[in-house]
Amino acid sequence: MGGHLNAYTSRENTVYYAKSFNSDVPKTVDILADILQNSKLDQSAIERERDVILRESEEVDKQLEEVVFDHLHATAYMQQPLGRTILGPRENIQSITREDLTNYITTNYTADRMVLVSAGGIPHDDLVKLAEQHFSGLKAQPPTQWQANLAAEQKRKPEFIGSEIRQRDDTIPTAHIAIAVEGVAWKDDDYFTGLVTQAIVGNWDRAMGNSPYLGSKLSTFVNANNLANSFMSFSTSYSDTGLWGIYLVTENKTHIDDLVHFTLREWSRLSFTVTEAEVERAKAQLKASILLSLDGTTATAEDIGRQIITTGRRMEATEVERVIGAITEKDVMRFAQKYLWDQDVAISAVGSIEGLLDYNRIRNDMSRNAA
Repeated sequence: MGGHLNAYTSRENTVYYAKSFNSDVPKTVDILADILQNSKLDQSAIERERDVILRESEEVDKQLEEVVFDHLHATAYMQQPLGRTILGPRENIQSITREDLTNYITTNYTADRMVLVSAGGIPHDDLVKLAEQHFSGLKAQPPTQWQANLAAEQKRKPEFIGSEIRQRDDTIPTAHIAIAVEGVAWKDDDYFTGLVTQAIVGNWDRAMGNSPYLGSKLSTFVNANNLANSFMSFSTSYSDTGLWGIYLVTENKTHIDDLVHFTLREWSRLSFTVTEAEVERAKAQLKASILLSLDGTTATAEDIGRQIITTGRRMEATEVERVIGAITEKDVMRFAQKYLWDQDVAISAVGSIEGLLDYNRIRNDMSRNAA
């Protein structure tokens, strides 16, 4: 048979996925089930993968955006599971044993934490039969009490901590800064409102210039005053929490304080003055982005799996479009007043950041009247 088999890990989920012809789906599910439940974990394979992960870790450390966001999670969720990196510290990678892997599998690979998803030409009833055939032997809970306690600890809601991590390195010609408040979970009623609010702040890069059709007030101001090379707003959601914020990159080292100040002033504005036009623009962008991201069976299956794991149900594209379409400027201002106005922030900064003022100064800007 032909096909494609791969796996990846995010901060909350591990995904094993395969693409195959419809006629090969039974064999494909059999292979996935065998990998999940009967992996041999040979020592030679562990050593080979250990080297691969160490090289991946080195590559991640070279990507400043990855470093900044890892630090952002580390400070926002200090000494909590969600604050750890996906790959983990090098000393853990170097010392991990086969016993560690088997304990991890028996603790986490249980029926209550897993979902089997398909997208494409397979009837749902056929998939249910395959699940019963290949996964009925999965335990519903971890087999030992200490593993059950560990699994329960992992499900505890993380606490967002207003704090910062700074890594000054003047050999880097730019400052890379991420600022975030506690956002919303996947299943939160304000999930899509958070995405619309993020789209109002927008993204910008020098290469985009200052077209009047960009729509973002912040991009117009940043471009006119040469405050940044780029910025990217984000709304990152997890099962029971989230981060809502902005990632700034600038080589204008003497105006870092201005960049941060006017960014947070724009955040403050969202609590009081949002126009219908900018909300409609943001909604149109968001709907297009979501629909375009579901451009194949792989992306669709991933979306279904994530929704089932986090919310227990699937929202069809038509429902997503309807929910986004119902959001108004009042909803955006309510979201901003609840999640942005006078809220603690987590800050991660790397590079030439001497001009970034102290945490309390930045925190005070979270309740500054935009007028």
